[in-house]
Amino acid sequence: QHDTGKNLKTVVVFPLIKASLKGAMDDLTLKEKKGPSILDEKSPKGLLAMSSMNTFERMISVKCPSWSQKKACLNVMEEIKEIVQSLDDKVLKGSPLTESEQEFYDACDLTSLEKKETFIKNAMHKHVEEGQITSLEKKRLLDQVKEKVDSLQEEIKDATENNKPKKLLKLQAQLEKMKERQTTLNNIHQPCPPFPLKHQPEIEKLRKELHPLIKLEQETKGRLLSIKETAAMTRKQEIEEEILQLENDSRGWFEDDQDFQHRVEASRLQAKYKAAASTKIKKVSKAGGSTSSNTSGGGKKTTITNWVVPGANRNGSKAGGAKKSSSSKTTRTNAFAAMMMDSDSDSD
Repeated sequence: QHDTGKNLKTVVVFPLIKASLKGAMDDLTLKEKKGPSILDEKSPKGLLAMSSMNTFERMISVKCPSWSQKKACLNVMEEIKEIVQSLDDKVLKGSPLTESEQEFYDACDLTSLEKKETFIKNAMHKHVEEGQITSLEKKRLLDQVKEKVDSLQEEIKDATENNKPKKLLKLQAQLEKMKERQTTLNNIHQPCPPFPLKHQPEIEKLRKELHPLIKLEQETKGRLLSIKETAAMTRKQEIEEEILQLENDSRGWFEDDQDFQHRVEASRLQAKYKAAASTKIKKVSKAGGSTSSNTSGGGKKTTITNWVVPGANRNGSKAGGAKKSSSSKTTRTNAFAAMMMDSDSDSD
């Protein structure tokens, strides 16, 4: 193309592309053969399933620190076991596995999953024995134990009426075990507080910056804001959004809404108490500074008595000082008069 106005020539080049039908078919066949991935290796579920035992133990202690998270993790392990069991049945039937199924089957077996389940159960039992459960978890466990006790008592009643001694002994042993567990839970008089949020230090820093802005908002309510105050209110909204985002990012593995909200509320309540304590300390220090000259070490107001020496006035000067000044003035006047009289006598 030749643009005569600008005296420019444009050359358009089209690349020659040859598509390989065989290569495209091979890629399609490979994808079909491999099949969809069983579990995402980067997801919590995939990490728990394919990790080694040492890595698994470290992950549980860090990522699932609470009893509730370990309980939810145990349910996830049951789901993984069902997937492995289905693949095992498929192999026993002689059906071929896809490439992704074979990779998952080789990396995850039922024996390792059972060991991981045993580790989680022991960790959960340790939580209860050491009293490392929250008030919410304690209530949840007591409700479960009570429901189990009621169910066992009904079964014991039926076994007694139907004259089944073996079943009766088994049920009575289970009932005794449940009652012991109930006693252990009732002996936990001071449940542990909820675990702090993952981003708690960053949240506390933002809340410290937010506190004076909240006070400014209350003071400026009902009037027009200046440019500086408007910028401060904009910053307040940004901080609140950042705090909310950090709170959501602090959610742990397999943590349900109730447990997570409990931790968030505990974090907010702690921040509220800290802000109130800081305000109270400032008020006390300010009040103490203004009355320090008139108060003693115990905080009681003392009365300062000014003693007056006899012959002295309130300002500390002697009363005779004024008389002395007056007498000296009179002396100087008399001496001047005497000099004038001597002068008159000489003139005579």
